[in-house]
Amino acid sequence: MPLSTPAPAAPAAAVAPAPATATASPGAAPPRPDLYTPIHKALRAFMGDTLQRVGAMDIDDDEERAATLAQLEQLLDELRGHLGRENLFVHAALEARRPGSSVRIAGEHVAHLEHLHNLEDQAQALRDAQPAQRAEFAQRLYRHLSEFVADNLLHMACEEREHNAALWALYGDAELVAMHDRLVASLTPAELALTLRWMAVGLNVQELAGLFRDLQAKAPPEAVRAMLDIVQAHLTQPRWTKLARALGLPPVPGLVAA
Repeated sequence: MPLSTPAPAAPAAAVAPAPATATASPGAAPPRPDLYTPIHKALRAFMGDTLQRVGAMDIDDDEERAATLAQLEQLLDELRGHLGRENLFVHAALEARRPGSSVRIAGEHVAHLEHLHNLEDQAQALRDAQPAQRAEFAQRLYRHLSEFVADNLLHMACEEREHNAALWALYGDAELVAMHDRLVASLTPAELALTLRWMAVGLNVQELAGLFRDLQAKAPPEAVRAMLDIVQAHLTQPRWTKLARALGLPPVPGLVAA
């Protein structure tokens, strides 16, 4: 479903999904909580889909142009919020126990915020452009968005590699889960619904199943069902069938789970 169609809101009181765990090789120590990978997978899916839509946009179709720019605006808002939450919860935790450990990534965040502002200006310029200007403005927006996405992919890979290593060295598993839960609790229902929408696209079935098994153990059934509805709306039927069976749910209402 196009992103311009609002996703159903997740329950405000829903229990936060547990962070994923890093993959461990056979015989290795148990995996550690991973605060970065699940949300970064969701953001990669969101950025990739939006970049493709901007590149393929029919600039003379008013409805398509408006819907594409609305998705871009939603992406830029989500990225700005993501940066703020990382600064507030993760960087603060790193600085509390290893001063200076988040300085380089925090500096990149400042540059990203400026780039987000520039992209918003370029999107507005395209909205306001006369028909003869649209092709030029759309191409400029697409190229700059491409550069921003490329930079973010490298940035997120660095966070997953270096910041995770620092967090694992400085904090215990229970502390990391508590940190993750405080971060997720700061999301509005609409923000949580948007996150689940792109996790549905970006995470593999095993990761989604792990997330919902944790929810089934902690959250009221109605809250879990509401979150599953958000995810199901963005899964192909084969992926939904695999997820439902992993959770012991019927893939189709009325059927017995196999």
